Amino acid sequence: MGEALQSLLGNINPYFLQIIVNVGIGIVLALGLNVITGLTGQLSLGHAAFMSIGAFTSALFTLKLGLPFSLNLLLTGLVTAAIGALIGFPILRLTGDYLAICTLGFAEIVKVAFLNLDITNRALGLSVPPPKTTMPMPIVVWIVVLLAIVLVSFVHDSRFGRALKAIRGDEIAAEAMGINVARYKVQSFAVGTFLAGVGGGLYAHFISYINPSDFGFLKSIDILSMIVLGGLGSIPGSVIGAAVLSAAPEFLRFMAKYRMLVYGGLLVFMMIFRPNGLMGGVNFTDLLLRAMGRKPHLKEVIEDKAENG
Repeated sequence: MGEALQSLLGNINPYFLQIIVNVGIGIVLALGLNVITGLTGQLSLGHAAFMSIGAFTSALFTLKLGLPFSLNLLLTGLVTAAIGALIGFPILRLTGDYLAICTLGFAEIVKVAFLNLDITNRALGLSVPPPKTTMPMPIVVWIVVLLAIVLVSFVHDSRFGRALKAIRGDEIAAEAMGINVARYKVQSFAVGTFLAGVGGGLYAHFISYINPSDFGFLKSIDILSMIVLGGLGSIPGSVIGAAVLSAAPEFLRFMAKYRMLVYGGLLVFMMIFRPNGLMGGVNFTDLLLRAMGRKPHLKEVIEDKAENG
Protein backbone atom coordinates (compact mmCIF):
# COMPACT_ATOMS: atom_id res chain seq x y z
CA MET A 1 0.00 0.00 0.00
CA GLY A 2 2.75 2.43 1.00
CA GLU A 3 4.79 1.57 -2.09
CA ALA A 4 1.76 2.09 -4.36
CA LEU A 5 1.09 5.51 -2.83
CA GLN A 6 4.76 6.40 -3.11
CA SER A 7 4.72 5.43 -6.79
CA LEU A 8 1.56 7.46 -7.40
CA LEU A 9 2.97 10.54 -5.68
CA GLY A 10 6.22 10.09 -7.60
CA ASN A 11 4.33 10.96 -10.80
CA ILE A 12 3.27 14.34 -9.38
CA ASN A 13 5.48 17.36 -9.86
CA PRO A 14 7.37 17.87 -6.53
CA TYR A 15 6.67 21.60 -6.71
CA PHE A 16 2.89 21.05 -6.77
CA LEU A 17 3.24 18.35 -4.12
CA GLN A 18 4.93 20.88 -1.84
CA ILE A 19 2.09 23.35 -2.38
CA ILE A 20 -0.47 20.65 -1.57
CA VAL A 21 1.30 19.80 1.70
CA ASN A 22 1.66 23.48 2.66
CA VAL A 23 -2.06 23.96 2.04
CA GLY A 24 -2.86 20.98 4.28
CA ILE A 25 -0.68 22.29 7.13
CA GLY A 26 -2.24 25.74 6.71
CA ILE A 27 -5.73 24.24 7.04
CA VAL A 28 -4.84 22.50 10.32
CA LEU A 29 -3.41 25.73 11.76
CA ALA A 30 -6.37 27.81 10.55
CA LEU A 31 -8.90 25.39 12.04
CA GLY A 32 -7.14 25.66 15.40
CA LEU A 33 -7.23 29.46 15.42
CA ASN A 34 -10.82 29.39 14.18
CA VAL A 35 -11.87 27.62 17.40
CA ILE A 36 -10.22 30.35 19.50
CA THR A 37 -11.00 33.47 17.46
CA GLY A 38 -13.85 32.48 15.15
CA LEU A 39 -15.92 30.35 17.51
CA THR A 40 -15.10 31.83 20.92
CA GLY A 41 -14.34 35.41 19.82
CA GLN A 42 -10.93 35.64 21.58
CA LEU A 43 -8.41 37.53 19.42
CA SER A 44 -5.08 35.71 19.60
CA LEU A 45 -1.94 37.04 17.90
CA GLY A 46 0.31 34.30 19.26
CA HIS A 47 -0.80 31.23 17.32
CA ALA A 48 2.64 30.91 15.71
CA ALA A 49 4.14 30.49 19.21
CA PHE A 50 2.10 27.32 19.77
CA MET A 51 3.00 26.16 16.29
CA SER A 52 6.68 26.57 17.22
CA ILE A 53 6.15 24.70 20.51
CA GLY A 54 4.61 21.85 18.52
CA ALA A 55 7.37 21.93 15.90
CA PHE A 56 10.23 21.74 18.42
CA THR A 57 8.43 19.24 20.66
CA SER A 58 7.74 16.93 17.72
CA ALA A 59 11.31 17.28 16.44
CA LEU A 60 12.73 16.42 19.87
CA PHE A 61 10.39 13.42 20.21
CA THR A 62 11.83 12.12 16.94
CA LEU A 63 15.46 12.99 17.69
CA LYS A 64 15.58 11.88 21.33
CA LEU A 65 12.93 9.16 21.62
CA GLY A 66 12.40 7.94 18.05
CA LEU A 67 8.62 7.73 18.49
CA PRO A 68 6.32 6.51 15.69
CA PHE A 69 4.93 9.54 13.90
CA SER A 70 1.27 8.97 14.83
CA LEU A 71 2.13 8.77 18.53
CA ASN A 72 4.55 11.67 18.07
CA LEU A 73 1.81 13.94 16.69
CA LEU A 74 -0.70 12.94 19.37
CA LEU A 75 1.74 13.61 22.22
CA THR A 76 2.90 16.83 20.56
CA GLY A 77 -0.69 18.07 20.38
CA LEU A 78 -1.35 17.14 24.01
CA VAL A 79 1.83 18.85 25.25
CA THR A 80 0.98 22.00 23.29
CA ALA A 81 -2.64 21.92 24.53
CA ALA A 82 -1.43 21.58 28.13
CA ILE A 83 0.84 24.61 27.71
CA GLY A 84 -2.01 26.48 26.00
CA ALA A 85 -4.39 25.74 28.88
CA LEU A 86 -1.74 26.72 31.44
CA ILE A 87 -1.08 30.03 29.68
CA GLY A 88 -4.74 30.57 28.84
CA PHE A 89 -5.92 30.35 32.44
CA PRO A 90 -4.46 33.76 33.44
CA ILE A 91 -4.48 35.62 30.10
CA LEU A 92 -8.02 34.70 29.03
CA ARG A 93 -9.33 36.86 31.84
CA LEU A 94 -8.44 39.69 29.47
CA THR A 95 -10.54 40.65 26.46
CA GLY A 96 -10.19 42.54 23.20
CA ASP A 97 -7.00 44.49 22.55
CA TYR A 98 -5.50 43.55 25.94
CA LEU A 99 -5.78 39.83 25.12
CA ALA A 100 -4.27 40.38 21.66
CA ILE A 101 -1.29 42.28 23.11
CA CYS A 102 -0.77 39.64 25.80
CA THR A 103 -0.75 36.75 23.30
CA LEU A 104 1.62 38.76 21.10
CA GLY A 105 3.95 39.24 24.07
CA PHE A 106 3.81 35.52 24.87
CA ALA A 107 4.76 34.70 21.26
CA GLU A 108 7.83 36.91 21.48
CA ILE A 109 8.83 35.34 24.81
CA VAL A 110 8.62 31.85 23.27
CA LYS A 111 10.69 32.88 20.25
CA VAL A 112 13.42 34.47 22.40
CA ALA A 113 13.45 31.45 24.73
CA PHE A 114 13.93 29.03 21.82
CA LEU A 115 16.69 31.26 20.44
CA ASN A 116 18.61 30.83 23.72
CA LEU A 117 17.96 27.22 24.72
CA ASP A 118 20.62 24.57 24.13
CA ILE A 119 18.00 21.85 23.55
CA THR A 120 16.64 23.77 20.54
CA ASN A 121 20.18 24.45 19.26
CA ARG A 122 19.74 28.17 19.85
CA ALA A 123 19.67 30.34 16.70
CA LEU A 124 21.07 27.52 14.55
CA GLY A 125 17.79 25.62 14.74
CA LEU A 126 17.26 21.88 14.40
CA SER A 127 17.61 19.48 11.49
CA VAL A 128 14.64 17.11 11.69
CA PRO A 129 14.98 13.51 10.41
CA PRO A 130 12.21 11.97 8.27
CA PRO A 131 9.16 10.84 10.28
CA LYS A 132 8.82 7.18 11.27
CA THR A 133 5.81 6.28 9.15
CA THR A 134 5.09 3.86 6.31
CA MET A 135 2.90 6.38 4.47
CA PRO A 136 4.20 9.28 2.36
CA MET A 137 4.16 12.66 4.11
CA PRO A 138 1.47 14.24 1.84
CA ILE A 139 -0.93 11.40 2.67
CA VAL A 140 -0.22 11.76 6.40
CA VAL A 141 -0.83 15.51 6.22
CA TRP A 142 -4.19 15.14 4.50
CA ILE A 143 -5.33 12.37 6.85
CA VAL A 144 -4.62 14.80 9.70
CA VAL A 145 -6.53 17.52 7.82
CA LEU A 146 -9.61 15.29 7.55
CA LEU A 147 -9.40 14.35 11.24
CA ALA A 148 -9.02 18.04 12.19
CA ILE A 149 -12.10 18.96 10.12
CA VAL A 150 -14.11 16.18 11.83
CA LEU A 151 -12.91 17.32 15.28
CA VAL A 152 -13.74 21.00 14.72
CA SER A 153 -17.10 20.12 13.10
CA PHE A 154 -17.96 18.01 16.15
CA VAL A 155 -16.97 20.89 18.45
CA HIS A 156 -18.99 23.38 16.38
CA ASP A 157 -22.21 21.34 16.48
CA SER A 158 -21.91 20.20 20.10
CA ARG A 159 -23.23 21.70 23.33
CA PHE A 160 -19.67 22.83 23.99
CA GLY A 161 -19.62 24.69 20.65
CA ARG A 162 -22.94 26.39 21.37
CA ALA A 163 -21.53 27.59 24.69
CA LEU A 164 -18.49 29.02 22.87
CA LYS A 165 -20.74 30.86 20.42
CA ALA A 166 -22.74 32.25 23.34
CA ILE A 167 -19.50 33.57 24.87
CA ARG A 168 -18.58 35.14 21.54
CA GLY A 169 -21.96 36.84 21.39
CA ASP A 170 -22.00 38.27 24.92
CA GLU A 171 -19.85 37.03 27.81
CA ILE A 172 -21.99 38.68 30.49
CA ALA A 173 -25.24 37.20 29.13
CA ALA A 174 -23.58 33.78 28.76
CA GLU A 175 -22.40 33.85 32.36
CA ALA A 176 -25.86 34.94 33.51
CA MET A 177 -27.28 31.86 31.78
CA GLY A 178 -25.01 29.61 33.84
CA ILE A 179 -22.09 29.11 31.43
CA ASN A 180 -18.71 28.92 33.16
CA VAL A 181 -17.04 31.45 30.84
CA ALA A 182 -13.50 31.06 32.20
CA ARG A 183 -13.55 27.26 31.93
CA TYR A 184 -14.97 27.21 28.41
CA LYS A 185 -12.48 29.82 27.18
CA VAL A 186 -9.55 27.80 28.53
CA GLN A 187 -10.95 24.62 26.97
CA SER A 188 -11.37 26.31 23.57
CA PHE A 189 -7.81 27.62 23.86
CA ALA A 190 -6.61 24.06 24.58
CA VAL A 191 -8.43 22.67 21.51
CA GLY A 192 -7.06 25.43 19.28
CA THR A 193 -3.49 25.05 20.54
CA PHE A 194 -3.72 21.25 20.20
CA LEU A 195 -4.25 21.71 16.46
CA ALA A 196 -1.50 24.36 16.34
CA GLY A 197 0.91 21.86 17.92
CA VAL A 198 -0.06 19.12 15.45
CA GLY A 199 0.36 21.57 12.56
CA GLY A 200 3.79 22.53 13.91
CA GLY A 201 4.80 18.85 14.10
CA LEU A 202 3.75 18.30 10.48
CA TYR A 203 5.62 21.44 9.42
CA ALA A 204 8.84 20.40 11.19
CA HIS A 205 8.96 16.96 9.58
CA PHE A 206 7.99 18.19 6.12
CA ILE A 207 10.48 21.08 5.99
CA SER A 208 13.17 18.98 7.78
CA TYR A 209 14.67 22.07 9.38
CA ILE A 210 13.17 24.50 11.90
CA ASN A 211 14.44 27.77 13.29
CA PRO A 212 12.76 29.91 15.99
CA SER A 213 12.82 32.88 13.60
CA ASP A 214 10.39 31.02 11.30
CA PHE A 215 7.60 31.48 13.85
CA GLY A 216 7.46 35.23 14.26
CA PHE A 217 4.63 37.75 14.39
CA LEU A 218 4.02 37.66 10.63
CA LYS A 219 3.33 33.92 10.79
CA SER A 220 0.54 34.57 13.30
CA ILE A 221 -0.84 37.29 11.02
CA ASP A 222 -0.79 34.89 8.07
CA ILE A 223 -2.88 32.36 10.02
CA LEU A 224 -5.27 35.06 11.25
CA SER A 225 -5.67 36.33 7.67
CA MET A 226 -6.73 32.82 6.59
CA ILE A 227 -9.72 32.72 8.92
CA VAL A 228 -10.67 36.36 8.28
CA LEU A 229 -10.64 35.74 4.53
CA GLY A 230 -12.65 32.52 4.82
CA GLY A 231 -15.06 33.80 7.44
CA LEU A 232 -14.80 33.77 11.23
CA GLY A 233 -16.49 30.73 12.75
CA SER A 234 -16.88 28.94 9.40
CA ILE A 235 -15.10 25.60 8.96
CA PRO A 236 -15.37 25.57 5.13
CA GLY A 237 -14.21 29.20 5.26
CA SER A 238 -11.08 28.21 7.19
CA VAL A 239 -10.35 25.52 4.61
CA ILE A 240 -10.79 27.90 1.67
CA GLY A 241 -8.95 30.79 3.31
CA ALA A 242 -6.01 28.54 4.24
CA ALA A 243 -5.91 27.06 0.75
CA VAL A 244 -5.87 30.48 -0.91
CA LEU A 245 -3.28 32.13 1.34
CA SER A 246 -1.04 29.05 1.64
CA ALA A 247 -0.80 28.74 -2.14
CA ALA A 248 -0.69 32.49 -2.83
CA PRO A 249 3.05 33.00 -2.04
CA GLU A 250 3.94 30.48 -4.75
CA PHE A 251 1.68 32.03 -7.37
CA LEU A 252 2.78 35.55 -6.38
CA ARG A 253 6.49 34.68 -6.38
CA PHE A 254 7.03 36.97 -9.39
CA MET A 255 5.98 39.92 -7.18
CA ALA A 256 7.30 38.70 -3.82
CA LYS A 257 8.20 42.24 -2.68
CA TYR A 258 4.54 43.26 -2.92
CA ARG A 259 2.98 40.10 -1.44
CA MET A 260 1.87 41.78 1.79
CA LEU A 261 0.45 44.68 -0.23
CA VAL A 262 -1.69 42.20 -2.19
CA TYR A 263 -2.81 40.53 1.07
CA GLY A 264 -3.74 43.89 2.57
CA GLY A 265 -5.66 44.94 -0.53
CA LEU A 266 -7.49 41.62 -0.60
CA LEU A 267 -8.55 41.95 3.05
CA VAL A 268 -9.70 45.56 2.55
CA PHE A 269 -11.73 44.42 -0.47
CA MET A 270 -13.26 41.66 1.66
CA MET A 271 -14.14 44.04 4.50
CA ILE A 272 -16.01 46.29 2.06
CA PHE A 273 -17.85 43.77 -0.11
CA ARG A 274 -17.94 40.64 2.06
CA PRO A 275 -17.41 41.67 5.69
CA ASN A 276 -18.22 38.17 7.02
CA GLY A 277 -15.64 36.49 4.79
CA LEU A 278 -16.04 34.22 1.79
CA MET A 279 -18.02 31.60 3.72
CA GLY A 280 -19.20 33.56 6.77
CA GLY A 281 -22.02 31.74 8.55
CA VAL A 282 -21.70 28.62 6.36
CA ASN A 283 -20.67 25.25 7.78
CA PHE A 284 -20.43 21.66 6.58
CA THR A 285 -23.79 20.75 8.09
CA ASP A 286 -25.48 23.45 6.00
CA LEU A 287 -23.58 22.38 2.87
CA LEU A 288 -24.56 18.72 3.32
CA LEU A 289 -28.23 19.56 3.86
CA ARG A 290 -28.29 21.80 0.79
CA ALA A 291 -26.49 19.17 -1.30
CA MET A 292 -29.21 16.70 -0.30
CA GLY A 293 -31.87 19.20 -1.32
CA ARG A 294 -33.01 19.88 2.24
CA LYS A 295 -33.27 23.18 4.05
CA PRO A 296 -31.11 23.84 7.13
CA HIS A 297 -32.79 23.29 10.50
CA LEU A 298 -34.46 26.29 12.12
CA LYS A 299 -31.73 26.38 14.81
CA GLU A 300 -29.03 26.69 12.12
CA VAL A 301 -30.98 29.41 10.30
CA ILE A 302 -31.27 31.41 13.53
CA GLU A 303 -27.53 30.98 14.23
CA ASP A 304 -26.70 32.06 10.66
CA LYS A 305 -28.84 35.19 11.06
CA ALA A 306 -27.19 35.98 14.37
CA GLU A 307 -23.69 35.58 12.94
CA ASN A 308 -24.42 37.70 9.87
CA GLY A 309 -26.59 40.31 11.52
